Amino acid sequence: MTVAGGTGAEEGGARRLPAGRLLVPLLRLARPSQWTKSAFVMVGPFYGLRDLTAKAGVMPRDVIVAALIAAAVFGLASSACYVVNDVLDREADRLHPRKRHRPIASGRIGVGTALAFAAGLIAMAAAGIFLLPAQAPSGVAHAVQPRLWVAGAVLIYALNVTAYSARIKHIVIADVMSLSLGFVLRVMAGCWAVGITPTVWLLNVTLFLAMFLSFGKRLGERRTLAIAEADEPGARAAAHRPVQGFYTDTLLQMAVVVTAVATLMGYAAYVQAQARADAKGFDPLWLTTLPATYCLLRAIVLLERGTHDDPTELAGKDRAFQIGALLFAAITAAVMFGVRG
Repeated sequence: MTVAGGTGAEEGGARRLPAGRLLVPLLRLARPSQWTKSAFVMVGPFYGLRDLTAKAGVMPRDVIVAALIAAAVFGLASSACYVVNDVLDREADRLHPRKRHRPIASGRIGVGTALAFAAGLIAMAAAGIFLLPAQAPSGVAHAVQPRLWVAGAVLIYALNVTAYSARIKHIVIADVMSLSLGFVLRVMAGCWAVGITPTVWLLNVTLFLAMFLSFGKRLGERRTLAIAEADEPGARAAAHRPVQGFYTDTLLQMAVVVTAVATLMGYAAYVQAQARADAKGFDPLWLTTLPATYCLLRAIVLLERGTHDDPTELAGKDRAFQIGALLFAAITAAVMFGVRG
């Protein structure tokens, strides 16, 4: 028996799927649930929207459309990278209780079909870049060229993911740094899409938050793949992801806490800077630190329990986390566009 896009020898005798039944597996292969990471693209435009509209005279609609286009471009590019990564990791994924059901690991989609699908996603991402404006609004200080800079960010992102899949994922700490760079590039692309320069505080918070998510995923995997105490600790996690052989539960727990604290301190520094700038007594933006702290600590609790092996899953599955995130967004929007306005 053979697999769509491959041979029986290639995928171990999995059943070929008719062309008409490939749509659902291809959608799963693109991991649309991971497109939530493109929300990082919207961060810069969101925090810069007030200045763009009030000081540079840019229409809010233009900012939102450009940011959404950049988010879609990164979503398509990341999906293509996920496909390539799944092709390379198909043998290791078969050792994971959840990932073994992925389309390539399970044999429902062959390697040839998957790579053709990845090429199509890359082509759509490239086409999306040309929907961005070629020049930034004239009233924006230190303006960049949106189309050119976003294209550069996507290219670096793709190269970074390729390097990660080929080699970096096997290097302790560097694997997390590489993954975190992907989030930083998303934030940069969002800023550049609307013609602004990302601030240092924004890049710092993004970096440490992304490292928190990545270290949390490593810790969550060890919890999910925990085996009997008589066996070597982390052996199954290392079999699934070789770099886990260099990590320990204690090291990952420390890394998760350190990056969570660094994220909160970075964000607190931003809130403090804003308070000095406004100097009108109590700054209600401080209230956003409460749900931010709650969400990060909630994520740590659930990772320790082994409830989730990926912190990004919390956004779609944990109700308490969702409420905290919505409160953070609501308070931030109210303060930036209501109370201070």
